[in-house]
Order: sequence, then C-alpha cells, then structure tokens
Amino acid sequence: MVRKYFGTDGIRGQANKAITPELAMKVAQATGVLFQRGDHRHRAVIGKDTRLSGYMIEYAMVAGFSSVGVDTLLLGPMPTPAVAMLTHSMRADVGVMISASHNSFEDNGIKLFGPDGFKLSDEVELRIEAMLHADFAVKLSKPTDLGRAMRVEGERARYVEAAKRTLGRAVSLEGLRIVVDCANGAAYKVAPEALWELGAEVIRIGVEPDGFNINRGVGSTSPEALIKKVREVRADVGVALDGDADRVLLVDETGRVVDGDQLMAVIAESWKREGRLARPGVVATVMSNLGLERYLESVGLTLARTAVGDRYVLEHMRAHGYNLGGEQSGHIILSDFATTGDGLVAALQVLAVVKDQGRPVSQVCRRFEPYPQVLKSVRVAGGNPLDEPNVARAIELARAELAGSGRLVIRASGTEPVIRVMGEGGDRDKIEQIVDEICDAVGHSARAA
Repeated sequence: MVRKYFGTDGIRGQANKAITPELAMKVAQATGVLFQRGDHRHRAVIGKDTRLSGYMIEYAMVAGFSSVGVDTLLLGPMPTPAVAMLTHSMRADVGVMISASHNSFEDNGIKLFGPDGFKLSDEVELRIEAMLHADFAVKLSKPTDLGRAMRVEGERARYVEAAKRTLGRAVSLEGLRIVVDCANGAAYKVAPEALWELGAEVIRIGVEPDGFNINRGVGSTSPEALIKKVREVRADVGVALDGDADRVLLVDETGRVVDGDQLMAVIAESWKREGRLARPGVVATVMSNLGLERYLESVGLTLARTAVGDRYVLEHMRAHGYNLGGEQSGHIILSDFATTGDGLVAALQVLAVVKDQGRPVSQVCRRFEPYPQVLKSVRVAGGNPLDEPNVARAIELARAELAGSGRLVIRASGTEPVIRVMGEGGDRDKIEQIVDEICDAVGHSARAA
C-alpha cells in the first residue's frame, strides 16, 4: 500500500488545508480503535507546540478519541520527547504530538507514539491509513462509554526532572553563561528551567510564542539571532532548539555553529571513555559528514548509516544494540534516556563534557574538520522528477565525475514537496557545480511536468 498521509515523521502539511479537523478526528478514531487492547479504560496523551492551529487539531483529536471510548489527557505545549516519555510513564495506550517541528506556523502535523513511547512502525502507520476511510459507525462507543478529556498540570516539572537526571548528581552547570533559543516553540518553558536549575546563568530568546512566530528568525534552523546574542552577552555557549525541541544545535563562544555531527562526536568519545557505549559505534544517516566517519574511526568507533529520518536511525539502533545515534540536523537519540530525539538532553550531555574538561566550547566541540558539503533543495509540484530520463542522466554523470572522491545523496523529502540534493567531497567548487547541475535538471523536469 502506498503511503498517502504519513511521511518520515508522522503526518505533516498546511493547517486547515492538508491537516484538517476532519483528518485529525479520523486519525484519532483509527488510532484509538487500533490501540484498544484489553478491557481497561483506554487513554491517550496529547501534547502540542505553540502554533495557532494546535488548538483546532487538539480538539478535533479529542473528539475522535472520545467517540471511540478513549480518554484523553491534554498536556499543552510540551516537547516531542516529553510526550514520548509521558506516554510510557503515564501508562497511556497512545501518545500524540501536534507539531510540524521546524516548519513555519502555517504547517502543522501529527506524530504518534505507542504505549512504549516509541514512534509507530511503518506497518502500524499503514494500518491507520487503511482505516481512515473506514465506516466507524459500527465502532463508535455507546453514550455511556464515551471518552473523557482532562487537562493535566505538573507534567512539565516531571520532564524537567527527568532531563536533569540524565546527568550525575555531582554535575553542575554553575559558571556557564548560556543563551538558550527555544524557537518560540514547545520548550519555551522547560529548557530554560532545566538549565537554570542545574546552576547555569541563563539568557533566554525565542520564548515569547504568539501562535505565529514559531521558528520565525529563531531556533535551530535560524541560528543568526542566537549567534548575535551569544556575542553580545559574551556567553560561553548558545543552545538552539527547534519548534518541538527534538533537535538541537550549539553555538560556541566565537559564534560558530556546532552541528549534530560534532555533537555526536563529543558524546561518543565521552561515552566510550566512560564505558557507556552499548556498542563501539554511532548510527547516523547518509547526510552525516564524511569527517565524522573518519573521526570515529580514529578513536576506534564505527559509523553505521541509514536513510534520512530519525525513525530509521532509531530502528537501526534498536535492531543492532546501539545507544547513540542521530542526524547532522541535530536529532540526537540517546536511547538510555529517551525513545526519540531529545534536544535538551543531548545539549546537557555536551555541556557536561564542557564543564568536565574546563575548556571553551570552540575547542571541546570541534572534533574534526568537515568535508565541504553542499545541500540544496528544489521545490516540486508533484510526482517524482528523479524518474525522468534527463534527471537520471545528470545524476549518472555526476557520480562518474566524483569517481570515488566524494559522495552524492539525492532524495525526495518525507515532510515537504522538495527534492534535496547533497554533494560532498574535497573540492567545494566542484561539488557546487555538480549540485547546481542536478538541481537545474530537477527544476527543469518539475516545470515541464
């Protein structure tokens, strides 16, 4: 069955156009029916980020769950990893995060978690898709069995405490001046609180959500504001989260961005030294820099690569026994502590290393010189231009030109209508030229379609 709604990270699209109240209600009904196992009172937890459309989708999903006899606990704005954690710790049957992650406010999405706190498998998502157009009249609950809805308080504090417990009790961030950018998103309260409670001096930006400004000029996809603030207040480090706080990037004291590849290198070497790696290696995607792979080899570790998407990283980790993985974009999965990427927890692990070594972030977090890497995107209206003969020919010629001296990764995005083209190698000018030629071919095919 072809996936119509679910991408690499749940369902995502423009609010009230692709993501409608009707769709949200049907997803809740299908998920609620699918996860009713046993005779107990079934329960779903729902969190969201700060988009205006979150209210609409939240209430539509409450209606859907209630109509099939599932109670709902509403968490309000809460990071994706917190929803995953609370789904498991509150013994819910299913968890929902309403978010479009790093996208602008016009978009929204639905991420689903099973009772174990892990994102649903492709198989389960396909089963939900198959149920979306089913007739639920025979599955609707009797009036006496309808679900209840309740807003819950105090869960934010539970997540903050869980994040702090990922560090040893003796670890303190006292003496660090940290600028934290919460992208006007889901972590705008919990991230500053956790850093402050650990002893850091905290300067906050991106903590004034108004329903429209999530990820707008702030957050991990727009680090310019954080860079400016770090330099202005002479901070030791900047921490940038995205809209739902499942990814993180750092900015060192000089204003240089530290991406997910460098963060994984820091954590991997630290955990290896402390004997905390479940396997001598890291799981990352095809987008991670070749420099990371070479660095890990130099310290006796391996790099396993997967398709793009933190879900595929996590699947490989679970299947092969790794406890550290992630993406260059800043999704860092520490499976000892979380069932999905957790930007705050990953930042805490790196900050603990900074404190332990007593050196500037620019030294601690620059473990390797990355190979020149060029990534560009081409927006497409529909179809797959990668199947067109002229595009296939351009890709074939590009691979031949690289001839083992670099890498080329071309893929359709799982969350947006774009084709992403990444080239990597020692000669940046050559890589730029190759990527531009492929993008031109893709764009020509998209316009001709």
